[in-house]
Amino acid sequence: MDNVALVKPTIELKKQYLEFYTEWKESGEVMIPWVIEKDPSDFEAMLAFIENNSKGVNLPEGWVPDSTYWLVDSEKNVVGAVNIRHSLTKNLLNAGGHIGYGIRPSARKKGYATQILALSLEKTKELGIEKVLVVCDKGNIGSAKTIIKNGGLPDKDFIEDDGNVINRFWIYNT
Repeated sequence: MDNVALVKPTIELKKQYLEFYTEWKESGEVMIPWVIEKDPSDFEAMLAFIENNSKGVNLPEGWVPDSTYWLVDSEKNVVGAVNIRHSLTKNLLNAGGHIGYGIRPSARKKGYATQILALSLEKTKELGIEKVLVVCDKGNIGSAKTIIKNGGLPDKDFIEDDGNVINRFWIYNT
């Protein structure tokens, strides 16, 4: 597997990000984390939105500051994205967690998910988050394995109003 790094979204990676975004959009799959659903047609505005969220500026009611990073390989291809919430609301405690991440469809099953979560845990340390909540849908076996591989300890599941079961895991950042 290529050397990978988490980087802050930048204009220099516009072409690579648009390739990432387009591939995911064309797959028809749910875009995870939520922030990659943001329309990148005004790329500078999207970058400003991401930067403002990390600083807690202009957040919608009930939102918490969050940091977004892109996982890039040695050729600067964007292979994944992660969104790290700086704190948890009641809803995030039940079903969102601190870290939401996703790997582009063509890059899955190559170890990138394990890498992005491990690198994200380093970012949570920098934020002073010692007990990190990571969640996934009960049917997402690959994600559950990735979380456990990164030290995730199962906690009580949460059942959403529509019956979807959310597996909840805590990772101690020591």
